[in-house]
Amino acid sequence: MGTAALLLGTFFNSVILAQPARAAGPVVVSLTFDDSHVDQVAAAAYMNSKGLHGTFYVPSGFLNSDPVYMNTGQALALQAAGNEIAGHTVTHPDLTVADTGEQQRQLCNDRNALTALGFRITSFAYPFAASSPAIETVVAACGYNSARGLGDIASQDPASAGLPLAETLPPADPFLTQAPDQVDNTWTLQNLKDLTLKAEPAGGWMQYSFHHIGVAGESLSIPTADFNALIDFLAAEQAAGRVIVQTVDQVIGGAVKPLAANGPTPPAPITTGNMLRNPGFETAGSVAGGPPNCWVPGSYGTNDYIFSTVTTAHSGTAAAQLVVTSWASGDAKVLPPLDTGECTPTVTPGRSYTMSAWYTSTAQTQFELYYRIGQGAWHYWTSSPFVLPSATYTQTSWTSPPVPAGATAMSMALTLSSPGTLVTDDYSLTAQGP
Repeated sequence: MGTAALLLGTFFNSVILAQPARAAGPVVVSLTFDDSHVDQVAAAAYMNSKGLHGTFYVPSGFLNSDPVYMNTGQALALQAAGNEIAGHTVTHPDLTVADTGEQQRQLCNDRNALTALGFRITSFAYPFAASSPAIETVVAACGYNSARGLGDIASQDPASAGLPLAETLPPADPFLTQAPDQVDNTWTLQNLKDLTLKAEPAGGWMQYSFHHIGVAGESLSIPTADFNALIDFLAAEQAAGRVIVQTVDQVIGGAVKPLAANGPTPPAPITTGNMLRNPGFETAGSVAGGPPNCWVPGSYGTNDYIFSTVTTAHSGTAAAQLVVTSWASGDAKVLPPLDTGECTPTVTPGRSYTMSAWYTSTAQTQFELYYRIGQGAWHYWTSSPFVLPSATYTQTSWTSPPVPAGATAMSMALTLSSPGTLVTDDYSLTAQGP
């Protein structure tokens, strides 16, 4: 895999160097949509009705997994209408905190699975815009022609002032193409139009990145009226010759590469005793200053949190600290990643599992559980009763209901669903029964 990746990376570099820069001309706009949310289907229908097409980054594990995500038929219909379906990993992890084997499974297996369903896959987007030169090499080796980042182009965010107004054509690095920050509910219609208007004098490539359209209460959503008005604006700009709207595949070009082999088989699961890897956070992760090995911070809903590894441990020298600084909904936690098998423990349907952890907390906490179907579709499962805050280390434990049918793995952790500070250490997960 390493040799193939190096050779492929060298090939792409030579192609890039051989391409002349394009003269300034109409701004090329790509409308991209992340995570296969089902509300994107209606947005695509309006966009297509105006003669415009987009690129939809689809994690293969999300398809058919839940009513909030597209099913295969809906995604195939988007492709048949002229839109592009593109890769976005199997389970949407932060690739920078995964080992090479997990990266290969997330990238190659995703492209292979989508191709097997009938999709033409040439483009990719990094979940959370998390990438590295080594990961770019894996992306190329898995057969993609490009990969999108985020936050490298000026937008309405004052912190982006001074950044370029558009990506160059061709992009300097097709495996880390530059785009503005993802669109969220703070963006106005004028903010959306300004991305194109400010880029028009010098030309270049502008990639819009949407998640939700018309979903009330969702922070990564914009009103349907604003999205439709943007589409009307872009259609008019294209008719006037100031803009060309293209999918990412149309911008990058190139043939569909052969499929690479699936990533390596995940590590053998721990089947006796404590099934968790690195349960006391003692092994550091691959990113300096990042989460410990086999643990990642995460949240859902509307809240802000700060994660750190601290030395105020129950045992050893490390513990995980989570500080929720503001909260409106949802929760935050540090849990084994929702991966394809690098870290999360394998479980047996119908069997119950007992979990425990030592904690201190200024707010109530509870265990939250997730399970995986097959190798890609993760679902929220259930939560334990709340336990009270504690100023000193206290152990809490709980036994789950029987694992749902079809489940292959699980993840769990103590959570915060209000402002406060939670420190956890020495987790355990053990199987019950024969």
